Amino acid sequence: MLADLWPQYNLTILTPRLELRLPREEELAALAHLAGNGVHRADERPFLTPWTDGSPEDRALFVLQGHWGRLAGWNVAAWGLGLAVFHDGNPLGLVTLRARDFLVVREVTTSSWLGIEHQGKGYGTEARVGLLTLAFDHLDARAALTEVFQDNHASQRVSRKLGYEADGISVDARNGEAVVSDRLRLTRQKWTQQERLGVRVNGMAACRPMFGL
Repeated sequence: MLADLWPQYNLTILTPRLELRLPREEELAALAHLAGNGVHRADERPFLTPWTDGSPEDRALFVLQGHWGRLAGWNVAAWGLGLAVFHDGNPLGLVTLRARDFLVVREVTTSSWLGIEHQGKGYGTEARVGLLTLAFDHLDARAALTEVFQDNHASQRVSRKLGYEADGISVDARNGEAVVSDRLRLTRQKWTQQERLGVRVNGMAACRPMFGL
């Protein structure tokens, strides 16, 4: 079985409503089509990488290449784990956990997108809690980081709700203009002080060597 060679295929995060795991081939195609149908309103630009600016086919291809690239480029020193978010077997979007030199710094970053028709229902918050549970409770992270544009109010609310605190700003170039993002940090101490959703993580023991643990 593929999971014998790549144990992450047996890694599953279960929240009260959602299942987070690596998508299989046909599920990856459905996820790509979901992105092609749109992940934000036309007047929004929530991502620094302008992957949503192209055609539906461009967005779908970006999702496929990103998935394959994370798997092919996996390295203990720099890794990205992209998990599809499922509800009742249907893909809603993707959440990604990334780290560089994790065994030394013990910090992760998170990012995510949901199909536009699945937004505003609390799925994004619930999926982030699942991802953070993996990071803090199973990988022993010390902090989780994220960067959010200052005008991305929905993402700001999700992060603040989960206990992230201000950690400065970042200024980046996008299409010839300077854009400002808030850097936000969730510490392990803050995480352990919160009442959280019930989350179950299955299949992590076999994956530990892939993270250098």
